[in-house]
Amino acid sequence: MPTKIKSLQIPTTDGQADAFAAFPDHGERHPGVLMYADGFGIRPVLREMARELAGHGYYVLVPNLFYRHGPAPVIELPEHIGEEVRPAVFAQLMPLIEAHTAERVLSDADAYLRFLTTQPEVGAGPVAVTGYCIGGLLAMRTAAAHPGQVAAVAGFHGPVGADGPDLFSKITAQVHLGHAETDLTPEALGELNQALDAAGVDYTSEIYPGTVHGFTMSDTDAFNPSARQRHWDRLLPLLDRTVGNG
Repeated sequence: MPTKIKSLQIPTTDGQADAFAAFPDHGERHPGVLMYADGFGIRPVLREMARELAGHGYYVLVPNLFYRHGPAPVIELPEHIGEEVRPAVFAQLMPLIEAHTAERVLSDADAYLRFLTTQPEVGAGPVAVTGYCIGGLLAMRTAAAHPGQVAAVAGFHGPVGADGPDLFSKITAQVHLGHAETDLTPEALGELNQALDAAGVDYTSEIYPGTVHGFTMSDTDAFNPSARQRHWDRLLPLLDRTVGNG
């Protein structure tokens, strides 16, 4: 399905968040998906992934999480984020991530969802939220804060359990979590899944075999093409049955 990409400005309580949306290039309205980037932020690989998802019939909104520090790219990124440059890149990113407090996350989530659901290309009805790396945690927080509005949430190689079981008990969305082998031991996965069970969450949560943190991102050394395909194989049916075009 042909798609187009549009640059946007989202009004927030702290100013304007720059963002882009990818959506099918014809006049109908489509289910909305809020996509949170990983810590490296908006760059060509995010446009590629948003466009791929849009090709399945979704309106995908990708905000610049760190807009308070300037428009994306907030820091200069190499074309390929290899292991040798990661420490220097992270040294620049950590202050931005640390400044992105839980309060800011929730205030921004309100603004992003309000904006998403009022776009002329977005249909009425619930939305989905998906996120990568730190974005996975933001996706979970957004779903917990907006149980009536978010029908699906997916997080990939993210610290999704960081807020503990209190967060899970507020989630009514259907959930898929795809973990990297280097992020979670099987024991830690068992504990996370027990907490999700105890909170009554409707979820799937699994370690993707042979993966390291960041496996979905083709501009990093962590990229694993078969794991990225598995992520689509899990994400698309989840969206289809919760917010989708079915």
